[in-house]
Amino acid sequence: MNYHFAPVQGHTDAPYRHYHRKIYGNLCDYYTPFIRLEQGKLRTRDVKDFTSTLNEESRTIPQIIFRDEHELNSLISLMRENGAKEIDLNMGCPFPLQTGHGRGAATVSRPELGEAVEKAVSENPDILFSLKMRLGLTNPDEWKILLPHLNNIRLRHITVHPRVGKQQYGGDLNLEQFGEILKSSSNPVVFNGEIKTPSDISRIFERFPEAAGIMMGRGLLARPSLMTEFNEGSEWDKTKRIETMLAFHRALFDHYSSTLCGDSQIISKIKPFWEYAEDEIGRKPWKAIKKAVNIAKYHSAVASIQNL
Repeated sequence: MNYHFAPVQGHTDAPYRHYHRKIYGNLCDYYTPFIRLEQGKLRTRDVKDFTSTLNEESRTIPQIIFRDEHELNSLISLMRENGAKEIDLNMGCPFPLQTGHGRGAATVSRPELGEAVEKAVSENPDILFSLKMRLGLTNPDEWKILLPHLNNIRLRHITVHPRVGKQQYGGDLNLEQFGEILKSSSNPVVFNGEIKTPSDISRIFERFPEAAGIMMGRGLLARPSLMTEFNEGSEWDKTKRIETMLAFHRALFDHYSSTLCGDSQIISKIKPFWEYAEDEIGRKPWKAIKKAVNIAKYHSAVASIQNL
């Protein structure tokens, strides 16, 4: 069983990944939030995140996002210069800010980019590649344009989120199309999408026993113990989940308190980590955390979680 923690911009940075592994166990591969070119260069913060010493005890894979062959090849070259031995190719981001510029899910239906990926992977045999994709941008059959190119190369795996980009994270998952990709791919296929409980993982593997693994993003942000529970074979009770989550967030808070300057920086960094946790911690504490304007109010809001 292979577990993968999907990257989420503004959340899964190096400290988050480090303390998640430390608290919940070294069970999964972690991926950096997508790395892109900015004025022909890598952003300093992206390089800092990928090269952080906090990544040393976990398998951390940089993910790159690109709109054409030039960006693809430039990013591979720059990541190699910064020590990358593995690279994940993002062909699935659904956000209009990226798809509108021809990146992410907008790349699936472009045969010239399929050819570029095939060529880039073939010409860089010293790097292990994986790829994350949607079914397409607007049409759930668009993957049929890309997959023949992927079948010509060796990839560690293909992660498929079975929605089109225009759906973003709403609407039904197209499990029939996922099944078709699973049958048609010469590379291992990992499932991603709407995994919120250990039972959700079980259902996916019951339906798709050939799947190579599970990638979780928002579900793990909401319930950080999710893969640990499934790996142990039993769901934790609410008390254990909350106590462990609080220990995790205390570790994050202590880290940022020692590395950032001033309450404003700390509070603006730490509050978003709770964004997806409303169902787990309850609406009242969740709203209090969102509204917290200083450290004292933040601690008060977090303390109220234990009183549920």
